[in-house]
Amino acid sequence: MTDHTATPAAARDNLFGVCAALGEDFGFNPLWLRLGFAVALLFSLEKVLLAYAALGVLALVSRLLFPNRNRATANEVPAPVANEADEEGYRQAA
Repeated sequence: MTDHTATPAAARDNLFGVCAALGEDFGFNPLWLRLGFAVALLFSLEKVLLAYAALGVLALVSRLLFPNRNRATANEVPAPVANEADEEGYRQAA
């Protein structure tokens, strides 16, 4: 299984990461926004693309005006430190 916890949302396979960015900024699951766009695509492609672009600008402006300093430090996960009990267990297992 692939672990995506350390990968930023915009780096995954997203179309510009707009839904993921808005979900992260405003605290909701981006799947709901993606489902809304999928349903809206059945009615009008032009309006959906315009709305997606407008939300992309909103996400960009919110990230530029109000940067989340915790987001930058959350990606820098320190390496786990092995303690003596773990090393002893590894020696006994071998």
